[in-house]
Parts: sequence; structure tokens; C-alpha cells
Amino acid sequence: MYSTIEIEHNGPAVIVRLNRPDKRNAISRKMMEEIAAAARAAQSGGAARAVVITGTPAFFSAGADLTEAIQVKSAVDGTEYFNLWHTLADTLETLRLPVVAAIEGFCITGGLELALACDVRVAAEGSSYAITSARIGTVAGAGGTQRLPRLIGPSRALHLLMSASTIDAQEASRIGLIDRLVPQGHALQAALEWCAMYAERAPLSVAFAKRAVHRGMQMDLASALEFETMLVTTVYGTADKQEGISAFLEKRQAKFNGR
Repeated sequence: MYSTIEIEHNGPAVIVRLNRPDKRNAISRKMMEEIAAAARAAQSGGAARAVVITGTPAFFSAGADLTEAIQVKSAVDGTEYFNLWHTLADTLETLRLPVVAAIEGFCITGGLELALACDVRVAAEGSSYAITSARIGTVAGAGGTQRLPRLIGPSRALHLLMSASTIDAQEASRIGLIDRLVPQGHALQAALEWCAMYAERAPLSVAFAKRAVHRGMQMDLASALEFETMLVTTVYGTADKQEGISAFLEKRQAKFNGR
């Protein structure tokens, strides 16, 4: 069904593999639409408990497809084009399932912005990261100027954006750009290990925690705490909450059903 990605099912995870090797996985309009569609399909399928987005051993993604980006020449063109990027990011962030980026090789500009829209990032030694927009006279437009400083802090983000410099996996790990650093060739396996762990948790707890963090980060503290309270109150009325606490008190494994 897809021409720019490949789909694989591995236990509780759906693996979305970027598949434009001749373009170094440059992200086209079609790829944006297909990643979002695959994520929604994973959620609606019922069996999946997590989504992994990955590339090849040599590269996660070289960024946006510049043969398409160069055609954006007006405010109307730009609004339409970047709405595709924002729709993709919003799909990943609002998905009820955890979304894990498994990164090998280089992860550049739009590729890094895609990884930033994932919930967590697992990366291999030898991977590298940059937002190179300043080298070609543009500004990161797929969330890089907003998600990057929220993750690593404003000054570090500004240096990367203004210098367009590349950092290696060790530095990316040190500043919190990636969440787990593993040996080269092991990013996908490590991501799947996390997915297996997430699958053992209550689905509604995972979904609500994800929503609380992503939406709460956009609010002032008082509003965010109020939002958290509403979500927690809702969760406390679920069958999974009753099962989880009962299982803990009875010293047995909980059996969650997402209700």
C-alpha cells in the first residue's frame, strides 16, 4: 500500500521504515502522508501497542526533499507545505500509542524534526545530528525551532540552529537530544525492547501520560496541573485502574484491557 515506507510487525510494535534509499530517505510530501497514515492504521488496528520509526543502517533521513522544497515560493505555498509537516508531527504526538525513533546514521534537518516529534529517541553510536537550514538560507519549519529548545534548552538549540553544525551521538546523548545510546546496529532492537516494556503497562495510563506531557508543556504550570488532575480523575474511573491496584495488592500480574 505504501511507496515511500515499509511496514513490519514485531511483537507489540509496528515498525515504520523510511524507504527512499536513493534519496537518503529525504522526506517528501508523499512520505509525510504515508507515515501519518501508517501511524493511524497502527492505532486503529487494535493489536499494536507502540510504533517505531526507523531508517536504514546508514541514514535515518537526510531531511526534506529539496526538489519539492525549492518549489515553495510564496506564503500560500509555504502554508500548504508546512501544514503537511505539522499534520504529521501532530499525528505522532496525539497518537495514543508510544512512538519511538530508532536512529542509525545521520539524522539531519527534517529528519531530526521528525525524530523530535516522536515521544522518545533511541540512537546508535556513529549517528549524527544537525539542522542545516542556515546553510541554505531557510529556517527549520517542521517544528525544529520549537521542539528542539523545549528538549535541550534555548541556548543549545540556538547554537545548533545558527551554526548549522553537526553533533555526534555522544554529544546528542549528553545534552538530552537522544534518550538512549546503544552500540552501532542495535538501535532498532533497543527500541523494540522499550516497546515490549510499554506493552506491559496499562494502555490508558500510557496514552493519558503522553497527552498530559505533550499538552501540559504548552500551558502555564497552574493550567497544566489542572489538566493533569482531570486526566488522572478520568483514569481513576477505569477498569484498568481497578485491575492494576487489585493485582498489586494481590501480588499477581495485572491483565489490562484498555478500558
